[in-house]
Amino acid sequence: MSSKTKTTATKEEARPALVPKLRFPEFRGAKAWASEPMGEVYSFKGNNSLSRDKLNYVAGSVKNIHYGDIHTKFSTLFDITKELVPFINESEEGIVRDENLCAEGDMIFADASEDMADIGKSIEVVSLNGERVVSGLHTILARRIGDRLALGFGGHLFKSGWVRTQIQKEAQGAKVLGLSANRMRNLRLPLPHAEAEQQKIAECLSSVDELMAAQARKVDALKTHKKGLMQQLFPREGETQPRLRFPEFRNAGAWEVKRVDEQGNVLAGKALAVNAPGPLRPYLRTKNVLDGAIELSDVLTMPMTDAEFSRFEILDGDVLLNEGQSLELVGRASIYRGEFGVRCAMQNQLLRFRAFPATCPEFAAQYFRKCQNDGTFAGVATKTTSVAHLGSSRFSALELPWPSTLPEQQRIAACLSCLDALITAETQKLEALKTHKTGLMQQLFPSPENQL
Repeated sequence: MSSKTKTTATKEEARPALVPKLRFPEFRGAKAWASEPMGEVYSFKGNNSLSRDKLNYVAGSVKNIHYGDIHTKFSTLFDITKELVPFINESEEGIVRDENLCAEGDMIFADASEDMADIGKSIEVVSLNGERVVSGLHTILARRIGDRLALGFGGHLFKSGWVRTQIQKEAQGAKVLGLSANRMRNLRLPLPHAEAEQQKIAECLSSVDELMAAQARKVDALKTHKKGLMQQLFPREGETQPRLRFPEFRNAGAWEVKRVDEQGNVLAGKALAVNAPGPLRPYLRTKNVLDGAIELSDVLTMPMTDAEFSRFEILDGDVLLNEGQSLELVGRASIYRGEFGVRCAMQNQLLRFRAFPATCPEFAAQYFRKCQNDGTFAGVATKTTSVAHLGSSRFSALELPWPSTLPEQQRIAACLSCLDALITAETQKLEALKTHKTGLMQQLFPSPENQL
């Protein structure tokens, strides 16, 4: 035996057995998983290069899986009866060859992305319901060779940590990352020998996916309900009374149209100046103010004098708004409830609304969130190529109808805040399910340590 052969054999013997940390009871005595090149488990098929303008959602005889939908819409296990998939325009159907039609068990990968976390995102086709479907622009179509893999296992396999790490290493490009079938052939796939074990893993993870999908629908339904309720609880454009009013205020008369700065004090934050005098002070910026939430994972500091810090400090009950953002997000708002725990200021990317005594801060926060979501702020903002600016003067001068009494403001705010709390609770349940699935994936598939 040559020294090279001996060295290779020694490495193989030293490599730990490929076994997941968590195994179903009936397979705990089974032999270790295999590690096989993807090119021996899947073959690669052709696709088409049709762009979005060659597709439609109205009619056709062939449906097209677009890479953008893999990134944003489709489930891990793709069922044609549960997904909205575009047709190829009839004038383009001539380029479709029968040998390139998708089949159940196929893996379809998005081969382009600007985000490393998304490159190679994939779906497994588990049901086509007799329809003709092709894999489209910027996709890679891989088909099972023989009966080595159970239907439904591949979709989860290609989302496991070890395989995802390999896919990311094969991505090439600077601004836009790309994959190719040739580079994917050598991926090492960890595979249970028994199809029954593959099926058990697929069923377990699919059941969690179903729970997550149901919970996501619940969250979406609550958000839709709140959006509809806000449309009823606030006057429509050009009107001064809402369509829905709490019983005790139905005879209270029309709301009063007032400028924003008649309801509270408006101030823009301090411009960033790294060499300014004064000690370093923490401050919030656009990144920290979300829609109805304050994000504190990345709070920066800048120098401010005592007088500046006092002027630009944010207090419990202040409403913060994004002054500069994309056109869709300009004016994104949240009430600050002292989440940071110590004194904190704001940068000039933010606007601060400090309610007068006759104004309910929680009502103002909900009202401003509505204005951001329905485009009111975008309508008064100035726009550049990539950023819109609300501006303290334009925001201050914005005229909106307001309830004339504090109790009505408080009643509306309490109703919507209660819904927010419910949405937050259900969202946390969804996040807990996602965390649970991540942990399961780490346990049910072998670790990449010492395997590559």
